[in-house]
Amino acid sequence: SDETACLGQETRAMDIRPVEICPLYEHTAWMLIVISCWVLLLSKTPGGVGGADDFSESSSESEEDEEQPERRTESNTDLPSEYWQIQKLVKYLKGGNQTATVIALCSMRDFNLAQETCQLAIRDVGGLEVLINLLDTEEIKCKIGSLKILKEISRNSQIRRAIADLGGLQTMVKILDSPDKDLKYLAAETIANVAKFRRARRTVRQHGGIMRLVELLDCVPDSAALTEEQEKDVEVARCGALALWSCSKSTRNKEAIRKAGGIPLLARLLKSPHENMLIPVVGTLQECASERSYRIAIQTEGMIEDLVKNLNCDNHELQMHCASAIFKCAEDKRTRDLVRQCEGLQPLVTLLSQADNKQLLAATTGAIWKCSISMENVDYKALETLVGLLTDQPEEVLVNVVGALGEGAQKPANRATIRKCGGIQPLVNLLTGTNQALLVNVTKAVGACATELENMTIIDRLDGVRLLWSLLKNPNPDVQASAAWAICPCIENAKDSGEMVRSFVGGLELIVNLLKSTNKEVLASVCAAIAKIAKDEENLAVITDHGVVPMLAKLTNTTDDKLRRHLAEAIARCCMWGSNRVLFGEAGAVAPLVRYLKSKDTSVHQATAQALFQLSKDPNNCITMHDNGVVKLLLGMMGSTDEVLQEAAAGCVANIRRLALANEKARYG
Repeated sequence: SDETACLGQETRAMDIRPVEICPLYEHTAWMLIVISCWVLLLSKTPGGVGGADDFSESSSESEEDEEQPERRTESNTDLPSEYWQIQKLVKYLKGGNQTATVIALCSMRDFNLAQETCQLAIRDVGGLEVLINLLDTEEIKCKIGSLKILKEISRNSQIRRAIADLGGLQTMVKILDSPDKDLKYLAAETIANVAKFRRARRTVRQHGGIMRLVELLDCVPDSAALTEEQEKDVEVARCGALALWSCSKSTRNKEAIRKAGGIPLLARLLKSPHENMLIPVVGTLQECASERSYRIAIQTEGMIEDLVKNLNCDNHELQMHCASAIFKCAEDKRTRDLVRQCEGLQPLVTLLSQADNKQLLAATTGAIWKCSISMENVDYKALETLVGLLTDQPEEVLVNVVGALGEGAQKPANRATIRKCGGIQPLVNLLTGTNQALLVNVTKAVGACATELENMTIIDRLDGVRLLWSLLKNPNPDVQASAAWAICPCIENAKDSGEMVRSFVGGLELIVNLLKSTNKEVLASVCAAIAKIAKDEENLAVITDHGVVPMLAKLTNTTDDKLRRHLAEAIARCCMWGSNRVLFGEAGAVAPLVRYLKSKDTSVHQATAQALFQLSKDPNNCITMHDNGVVKLLLGMMGSTDEVLQEAAAGCVANIRRLALANEKARYG
């Protein structure tokens, strides 16, 4: 019959040789084969014999809360015929000898195991337990047949959790030690499917699976033409890499892969001419590249060159993983330099044309963004293309595009390019979004563009400064800080910045209140903004009324040099209103400022000297400075090549000296 012919073809496909069995069982074995064929033929019509009874015996496997399966509401007659056919085959798996078991496994693989109905039919009648138990037998054919089915059905999240619950992972990890290569690669590929959730990944690690999977990578052949045995070696390594890719989503597993010696083996496989091998290898590397130890290893093992080379292939998935790996690794300057030296920037820019493939576009724009942190890597032609991607893109892409533009805009010529390409308006429009990462990047980009007067005119016309100011209310400190930094060049370059700032109702009170933040980046950026705001006398008077002096004074004990610099600038500016100099002295701000002069950061010295110069115009502050040894520190700075520092230091010493002379004159006449 046709059914028997199908079974025969499947048996040959699995490379099953005739099994010698005892004559006593021969008749029984062939009877089982005939019965299984009869079952398949009979159950072609829904509701075959025993169907309802079979369903009533099925049990629902318990699942974790986040993957709770929906209850099926179909009546028994609504279930497809495949459901009943598979359940009957599972019964023969439970009760047959080796030959019947193998044939039942082959028959089961005739079904579309990617279909959920078929997958759940196996589970509901206890088929998973049988398939996993078969992995503990000594019969290679049964193990192979079982693994081939488990490999297919484990793509279902409910099934893979059930496999983990039944201890299937532990058994599959043991199979990785088998000398049979078919068993090895099937076990590894099934582990790759099952290890999609945290508990499964932990189980693999705890039972020695990471070490065994890394050992599978030790595959020598690099040539494109392979013998049959070498092809199996490559397939074993490929499936090992697939499993490591799944497992590498766990931080502890990344470390376990490194300790097991996985990095040099992955580096060797990265030179493979086989794309199906490269995808899981690069996938594992890009997953692990979130760890600094891997990023350094990727540099030192020469993998950047291979990643760049594979950007030029025709496989979009491989290109995406290579770009994603570069995206993560290019946090480090050495990697950015290597990408440039390996001529990786041009293929990345070329990939921007693949605008329909959003995953590839996100990875590519991410790599360009991080590479652009080094100014030598910024390409004005890329900027033009990036500006075109500022609209109608998913947020994942926009975050990277805007990040790249923000880095590129650090160069004056690039700021003009962004304006000429019409990039200012879409950037300002993005300030109204809610994605936190996007807001951090877009505020930086708008702030960088605002350092050009022509750009600032456009930003002002589009009400961009008001939008930036409103982001100071955002609860995310990264957004607050980035917005405050962006406000600084806007105030610097706006035509009537004082009036513009005053027009924001409650704006000055809002920014002063941010001095209560505990985030040092927020504090530094707000101090920088206050230094700009305080240049306008009316605004300085308003922020003084809002209590800016005691708030700034309270921050002076910081040891953070970035905050020290901008805090000193803000204090210097705020001294220029009313009795603020006196108030700073009374609030205890002077002595801590003197200590800033001992910092190794020269930019702190300049800002501090300017603040001390302003404070030294009050006699009591001069006495405090003198008592804290400021004169000796300032005398050294009076010989600085920095004229601003030199002048401020000299002015402060002069004020202290004048007070001392006045005291001597008063004392001795």
